[in-house]
Amino acid sequence: MTEAILLVGGKGTRLRPLTVHTPKPMVPAAGVPFLTHQLARARAAGVEHIVLATSYLAEVFEPHFGDGSALGLRLEYVTEDEPLGTGGAIRNVADRLDSAPGDPVLVFNGDILTGLDIAGLVATHRDSGADVSLHLTRVEDPRAFGLVPTDATGRVTAFLEKPETPEEIVTDQINAGAYVFDRSVIDSIPTGRAVSVERETFPGLLADGAHLQGMVDSTYWLDLGTPHAFVRGSADLVLGHAPSPAVPGRCGERLVLEGARIADDAKLTGGTAVSAGAVIGAGAVVEGSTILAGAVVHPGATVVDSLIGAGAVIGERTVVHGSVIGDGAHIGAGNELRHGVRIWCGAVIPDGAVRFSSDQ
Repeated sequence: MTEAILLVGGKGTRLRPLTVHTPKPMVPAAGVPFLTHQLARARAAGVEHIVLATSYLAEVFEPHFGDGSALGLRLEYVTEDEPLGTGGAIRNVADRLDSAPGDPVLVFNGDILTGLDIAGLVATHRDSGADVSLHLTRVEDPRAFGLVPTDATGRVTAFLEKPETPEEIVTDQINAGAYVFDRSVIDSIPTGRAVSVERETFPGLLADGAHLQGMVDSTYWLDLGTPHAFVRGSADLVLGHAPSPAVPGRCGERLVLEGARIADDAKLTGGTAVSAGAVIGAGAVVEGSTILAGAVVHPGATVVDSLIGAGAVIGERTVVHGSVIGDGAHIGAGNELRHGVRIWCGAVIPDGAVRFSSDQ
């Protein structure tokens, strides 16, 4: 059976302040750490052994997931002393793999939410005889991504950096961050230094005549690198738009974990997730948002497309729209926070101190 490497070493700098105290894969999405969804999807596809390549806040993963038996998995953990890049991280855990040189090894990133047909990617790899197979997805605007054109048989023909002119957009196919490597290819990655699979390993293999196969799978795909995307991903999991066997409850407009207290007339919609110990007050409106453990949304407040950190407090009549409130922050009554504003962990904003519109 295929085994897997899961890359979870990133610092999640684009997600701060969510990641000040928590590594990105452990931030809750739809009620459980995001990583839970990825592990459960891999297990559902038949993967049994996963090695986690950790770095930033590495000490939090093993206490939560242990040996993986609760998920039906065998998990191992390898921590980088210094950042090694994607390729270096893959090579750094190779000695924990059980695979023979010709066996396939699944590699995926800890910040991608996807409905990828994992078994289909492995089957494509086996059937095509490729050295490496890549999950490709099509995007409407590929300018923010590296492009991966393929020929009529799906064989990768080039790796192109982010295009800067319309002429450079030769395909809408991008690298979606999941791969199947032959074990022997992993063993050929240099050791002891940082290596990028995207910029060094893949182009180098192509130049050497290796067979790299692309599989276009345009099911749900979202890079959770920004707060807006993370909130959207959690809501899509709750709504059932993004598939996961790990959502702790039925999919629908809202997911309320046991131990949360919701006022009878509070309105929760749009895939809102409320963690244990959180309190939503009378008349509050929460739409498409993630409310983490122990947070309090006071009566009459409105929270839309936002993430409220653990233990944070949102005052009465305050509006939070498209924003991130860090763990333990205290937002007083009558404030208006919009347009991607980030309030740092533990910050205190007095009543009526921040507005985006007049106070009339």
